[in-house]
Amino acid sequence: MKKATAILFSCFFCIIDLFGQSAQPYSFPSFSGYHTLLCDFHIHTVFSDGLVWPTIRVDEALREGLDAIAITDHLEYTPHDRDIPAVDFNRSYEIAAEYGNKKGLIVIHGSEITREMPPGHLNALFLSNSNMLKKEDPVEAIREARKQGAWIFWNHPMWTAQKPDGMAELTSLHKQLLKENLIDGIEVVNDNNFSDESFEIALKNNLAILANSDIHGLVDWSFPAPQTGHRPITLVFAREKSSDAIREALENHRTVIWHAHILVGTQEFLEPLIKASLVVESAVYQPKTSVVSITLVNKSSQDLYVENTGKFTLHNTGPFFIIKAGEKYVLEIKTISKRDQFELALKIVNAYIAPGKNIQVSYLISPEK
Repeated sequence: MKKATAILFSCFFCIIDLFGQSAQPYSFPSFSGYHTLLCDFHIHTVFSDGLVWPTIRVDEALREGLDAIAITDHLEYTPHDRDIPAVDFNRSYEIAAEYGNKKGLIVIHGSEITREMPPGHLNALFLSNSNMLKKEDPVEAIREARKQGAWIFWNHPMWTAQKPDGMAELTSLHKQLLKENLIDGIEVVNDNNFSDESFEIALKNNLAILANSDIHGLVDWSFPAPQTGHRPITLVFAREKSSDAIREALENHRTVIWHAHILVGTQEFLEPLIKASLVVESAVYQPKTSVVSITLVNKSSQDLYVENTGKFTLHNTGPFFIIKAGEKYVLEIKTISKRDQFELALKIVNAYIAPGKNIQVSYLISPEK
C-alpha cells in the first residue's frame, strides 16, 4: 500500500511539473526604454499537423514566461481532416486568442504558406483572414498576405527535407520576392536547427532574424534539458507589451535570438542586451593589495560564457569563466597598482554578432580603495 501511494504521489508531481506553474519562467532584462518580450512566431495545433489543442499552446507559453506567440497552422497540409475538417483556417487562432486574452498572453494571427522549394514555407503574421491565402500560385498567396498587411518571413531555409545539404541559400524566386519586398525576416533557428547561412542572408539582405520552435508536439518533450533546455525564442525589443508594438519592433528588426545556449543578434541590439544582463554590482580593492574584486551579476536566463580580453590578468581564475543565469560571480583582477579607473573588457563566447564573430563588451570600473 505504501509503495502504491508513493507511486501515485510521484506521478502527481510529474504531472504538476509538466503542466503546472512549477517551472521557473524565462526572463531577460529590458533596456533603453524597450520591453524585452519573449516570443515564438511558428506554432502548430491539431488544426494542421500539430498534436495539441490551441489552448495548450497558450498554457505552455505562459508556463515558460513567454509574452507572445503566433498560431501558424499550415494552409495546404491538414492531415487531421477526418477529425477536424479544414473549413476555416482562422479557427485555431480564434480559439487561442480568446483563451490567451483571458490569461494575459498576446496571440498573433498567422498562417504557414506550405510549398515545395522554391519558395518552400513562409509564415505570414498579423493576418485578417487566412482563408484568402488559399491560392494555387504560392507567389499570389504571398501577395495576398501582403495585401492584408502581413509581416512575412521565410521558414527553416536550412531544412534538409527541402535542402538536403542543410545550407540555406537564396534561389531566383527568393530574390524575386525580396525585390518585391515580400520577405521581411528569416528563421536563423527552427526547431533544433541553427543556420549561419541564414544569419548571413539576413545581414546581407536587411532581414529580421528569428528563432522559432515550429512546435508540433508538447514543448517539454521536444526541447528537453540538457540538450536545449528551452524552446528557441525570439527576443523582441518593443516599446510596450502589445501586438502593435511587436509588429513595429519586427519591422525595425529589433530582435535577438536565443537558441539552446547561445544568443545571436546584430551589434545594435545584442550589445545593450548583454550590458543589461551582465551588470557590475561592486568593485573594491582587497585590503593591502592591488587586486580588485569585481562582483558581476547575470540578470538573464542564459548562462554567459565569458573570456577576459583586457590588459590585466585574473587572480582567481584563468581567462575563461562562466556566470550562471541569475547568479553572481566575483572576478579578481590584478591591476598591478591601485587605479582610479580601468577598463574591464570581456568577450561573450556564446553570443554572436555575425557568423563566427563573438560580441565584445567593456565596462569602466571605478573601484573603491
